[in-house]
Amino acid sequence: MLRNRYAIAASVIFDGAEIHRDRAVFMRGGRILDILHVGNLPHGVPVRTLPEGAWLAPGFIDAQVNGGGDVLLNDDPGAGAMAAIAAAHRKFGTTGVMPTLITDAREKMVVALEAVDRAAALNAGVLGLHLEGPFISPEKPGIHCRDYIREPTAEDLDLLTAPRETATLVTLAPERFGAGVVERLADAGVRVSLGHSMATYEETKAALDEGLTGFTHLFNAMRPLGARDPGPVAAALEAPNAFFGMIVDGEHVAPAMLRLALRGAAHPMLVTDAMPPVGGETASFLLNGQDIVLKDGRLTNAAGTLAGSALDMASAVRNTVEMLGVPLTDALRFASTEPAAFLGFGDLLGRISPDFRADLVAFDPRDMTIYETWVDGRPSEPTNPA
Repeated sequence: MLRNRYAIAASVIFDGAEIHRDRAVFMRGGRILDILHVGNLPHGVPVRTLPEGAWLAPGFIDAQVNGGGDVLLNDDPGAGAMAAIAAAHRKFGTTGVMPTLITDAREKMVVALEAVDRAAALNAGVLGLHLEGPFISPEKPGIHCRDYIREPTAEDLDLLTAPRETATLVTLAPERFGAGVVERLADAGVRVSLGHSMATYEETKAALDEGLTGFTHLFNAMRPLGARDPGPVAAALEAPNAFFGMIVDGEHVAPAMLRLALRGAAHPMLVTDAMPPVGGETASFLLNGQDIVLKDGRLTNAAGTLAGSALDMASAVRNTVEMLGVPLTDALRFASTEPAAFLGFGDLLGRISPDFRADLVAFDPRDMTIYETWVDGRPSEPTNPA
């Protein structure tokens, strides 16, 4: 039967590993069946043909997104806010997000963890929850509120390791507590990432041995790379099974440092660390009582401390090509295939391949204008190319 079968034809299809020219992605419902020549599609299958020159690629996955569409998760850590954040980022090619709750009261963490499965039911683009803190170092708080920074209790660990349908990612400072915490989280399927940390090289290596696999916004808010004090950056870049987030906005990290990181053994991932103005209408918001203002592309408090970013994933891909000199196909992998693998979705998302979920993005490769996205096979409102 042809019911629920359809195809999207494009000048270029990047499947996450290889390029296919003048082909179509053949789908049924929310799953990919194959990549075929249009002439080889079954008779009668509806075909959506993208504009000449358009690319079709796996949808972008953002593992660190604090807000969007004028919504900040810390203000309302419920299912509706998570779904709204995912919807706001979809127009930028992002088909999967990890709404991110930064350091706050324990009650908000509880609410968010209890809400995330409901949020995924409301919007399939919600892949899970990222808790960036509160188990971080007071020496590297960034914009995080020091009043809420603390060490995890037994009750916290029980809460974090409870079974869920969605992914859980925790950013922490492993030097702040004894051995065994990272291992317990990792054994329960929680993704553990080092961030806002003063861990030494040796402490980082020990955490990696326990199951740490991520590094949150590498270079930012962590012990710096030193000649005789290599710290977490060196440990990260030596680890072939680790993943590190890059905020490629020209503000958080100098492009030369990111180019250096790309020469390491670890897997790069693009993240936005986005705040409410992305996909929204306002240029300012409150975070733990602080006025955060967007000016000249930077989100800062009154003291000039960076407070997340105004970056979207389409711009992050473009910046990776233009600022870091990376081929477009690699930038696309950093935005989809790598984060899918990091979050445990490597057999479902991040590729255009049989049996993968039909999360796709169509765009103009010249400037990363997004034409349309599909999440679980469902299209967004298309943008007409100029």
